Amino acid sequence: MSRRMRIEEKLAQTFTIERLEVIDESESHRGHAGFQEGGESHFRVRLVSSNFEGQSRIARHRAVHAALGKDLLGEIHALALELSTP
Repeated sequence: MSRRMRIEEKLAQTFTIERLEVIDESESHRGHAGFQEGGESHFRVRLVSSNFEGQSRIARHRAVHAALGKDLLGEIHALALELSTP
């Protein structure tokens, strides 16, 4: 299973999802640190969830990192998060 699919699966298991986009931005980082041939090293996640209601930006980021887990995060060089409520 691809990293993108694993990210989507883990987020879907943890959050009530209004909208989710997991974008592989790896190709735009070719030649930079952390780039891996074949992609799946740099991601942008856009997630809209009611679970974020009343949470600070930092709390939202921590919740996503906890949902993804250390193993998966360790395989990703960069993760940009855009997290909001409906």
